[in-house]
Amino acid sequence: ILCDLPTRARQVMGEFGHVYKEQYAVALFNGVRFEIEGGGGPQSQLLHRKNPLEDHSIFSGGLFQYLEGNKKWRNRFVFVADTYDVSFYENKVAHERGLHPKGTINCAGYKALTSMEEYLDLVSTSLPGVKAKAGSGPFVKGATQFPLILWHPYARHHYFCVLTEKEQTKWHAVLQDCVRHSNNGLSEECRVQTPAFTDAVRLHRQAQGHYGTWDMMCGGPPQILANLVMETLYPELRNLIGPRLKGKIQQRQRNWMLISEAVYKQVLSQTQAQYEALVQACEVETPRLDAALRTDMDQIITSKEHVSGKIRALVLPRAEQLLRRSVQPYVSSILEALMEPTSRGFSEVRDVFFRELVEVSKNTLNGGGKDKLGEHMEKISMLAFHPVKMQSCYEKVEQLSLEGLQQRFDVSSPSVFVQRAQILMREQMDNAVYTFEQLLHQSLEEKDQRGENLCKTIQCCQDRVLKKYDYDSSTVRKKFFREALLQIIIPYMLKQLAPSCHPDLPPFQELIFEDFSRFILVENMFEEVVLQSVTKDIMMAVKEAAVQKRHNLYRDSMILTNSDPDLHLLGESPSVDWAAQFGGGDEESDESPEGCGRSKWRRRQVVSMIKLDGMGPLPYESCLEVPGVDFIPEEGEMEGGVDFIPEEGEMEGGVDFIPEEGGMEEGGDFIPEEEEGCQHT
Repeated sequence: ILCDLPTRARQVMGEFGHVYKEQYAVALFNGVRFEIEGGGGPQSQLLHRKNPLEDHSIFSGGLFQYLEGNKKWRNRFVFVADTYDVSFYENKVAHERGLHPKGTINCAGYKALTSMEEYLDLVSTSLPGVKAKAGSGPFVKGATQFPLILWHPYARHHYFCVLTEKEQTKWHAVLQDCVRHSNNGLSEECRVQTPAFTDAVRLHRQAQGHYGTWDMMCGGPPQILANLVMETLYPELRNLIGPRLKGKIQQRQRNWMLISEAVYKQVLSQTQAQYEALVQACEVETPRLDAALRTDMDQIITSKEHVSGKIRALVLPRAEQLLRRSVQPYVSSILEALMEPTSRGFSEVRDVFFRELVEVSKNTLNGGGKDKLGEHMEKISMLAFHPVKMQSCYEKVEQLSLEGLQQRFDVSSPSVFVQRAQILMREQMDNAVYTFEQLLHQSLEEKDQRGENLCKTIQCCQDRVLKKYDYDSSTVRKKFFREALLQIIIPYMLKQLAPSCHPDLPPFQELIFEDFSRFILVENMFEEVVLQSVTKDIMMAVKEAAVQKRHNLYRDSMILTNSDPDLHLLGESPSVDWAAQFGGGDEESDESPEGCGRSKWRRRQVVSMIKLDGMGPLPYESCLEVPGVDFIPEEGEMEGGVDFIPEEGEMEGGVDFIPEEGGMEEGGDFIPEEEEGCQHT
């Protein structure tokens, strides 16, 4: 099977490519139709920031990393950029100089863990029949008691650890945010490629008998396709190789992970090349298809409606019977399970936003008015992207449970809905913060304010934003509930209806003119009819739930251009640079040592360094800041001037991480031995 891997991967990709080309034409038709006919809907009352993380990074600092090659732990400087990729360097100096990282992790599909027990449970389930006995030691012994592990069902696992629980908590929140961001799905701005790709993946999996949500629909298209290929090959690979693994339990687990990683890397390389070729082939066809669509749009729509009516007459009675018998009794239960934790999460977003603004008012009043305002607002502006401050919001929705409903409706896990809700919460927080920034900045430009007057202005802007947030968060939640219900119910109905309806569908394709057959597919119309059959019930269920005051749901946000002209005009304004206008921010010169403008290595950082209450930095602080940020110690300013070099015997189990004689360069930075085995991911 290993020798035949490229052929089998090409076979899966060939099947997918055929479906993708079909769905590309359908998506192009829907996109052009939307462009011509237009579409309306609820509009946001809050402003939306176009590039919120411009000139910022997320976090950086020192971690111990386990190297597979020599089975040793090494100190690494880890940098999380605004892309949420995790890059690790030899040391801090290597990062500052702009050298290439020793490796970069795209966190799509990963899970961030803080427990070796939880990790071993996941490892044991990946290879049935090869499970460690209770009490047996792991094949990776942690250098400290505070591990951080990135686990993936197919790709390489990454092992880190830190010295304190506080560091572990902060790093875990950051890594979870990296996973959350990477799993957020494809850009909705691509009105053709994204729907074509997602529909093709869904239809391909349905053809294999896999309905319902899919946890591995994450990352970019090549990663998703690699996961799609592995979903087919992984069970066969496991059944063939698993029984042949020899040695102790830990060694067999480790060998299986190495095999899985090697196969996944090969598959990913292949899907990358084949997807690029597939997209290029479709783009070549796009001008011809677009011209045909715009010429015959009215006839195509008429033809589609004619055939769709006949399919509806066949499918609708069966769908409604299934709906009454097996779906309607459970809709309220599913909705309640979704609404409770989600509403608590959005309410916590509001509370966190309110508390932060109260702190701004108090600090501004007690600390010199506008002179200190820039410092406080600089922190507030990145509130939505501060994973530690947002953690209390995210934890609320993590309580979402579909227990009792998952098996019935073929929901693999609630994580798909949890991560989507968390992303929406982050977006709403940033919209609220950005709107507040713009309103406050406008008020400050109009007249000079200090003391109590400034606090009153902050209060006025705060109340105005909170009211808009209430309506926008309600609209976003209702849309989320509707989409989640559809994601749960529609696959179940398609699976139940497919055996009786699919045999009757082929004759309908003959009713479509050959020139229009690329844009009108019977399979898509069948799914649209099923969707229409359940939409009314879902809309009604969400509407009835909105009446309950405990969920704080309001009417949908509708804002006219002239109803709030001040805010409408502010929507085109750039983000406010509070540090530059009011002080308290980064005073670093825009000229980098290399003379290439503001260095990308010296961007302002969202998450600040770790300090113990009432104390300065830890003597061997491992979470160092990117230099150039105010109030952050530079290289050599840490106590002792040594970058995280513990004394001999401080590491648990005597793990070998201390360099040999001559392995240190002047200044205390660690130089590892040659050929450490740390490869690029």
